[in-house]
Amino acid sequence: MSQKSKLVPIGEAAKKAGISRQSLQYYIMVGLLEPTEVTPTGRRLFDQKNIERIKLIKKLNDSGYPLRAIRELFLQGRTDLKGTEP
Repeated sequence: MSQKSKLVPIGEAAKKAGISRQSLQYYIMVGLLEPTEVTPTGRRLFDQKNIERIKLIKKLNDSGYPLRAIRELFLQGRTDLKGTEP
């Protein structure tokens, strides 16, 4: 299976991650993540790694982290968030 066939559109990525399409669009808008690929027609596609990142964002947000703090953690390269308090 090629890498291209593993990419899913925004609606499917949101569904797999357990969030709404609008939430995923907001995550993109505020800089929490970027699509894996954008087609020439502007279609945003996501791979499994991005879907896992979306799940992490949702989990952190649900546990009390504001999206701004999550973005800062990602910008600092902090992906090992074990034991980190909000």
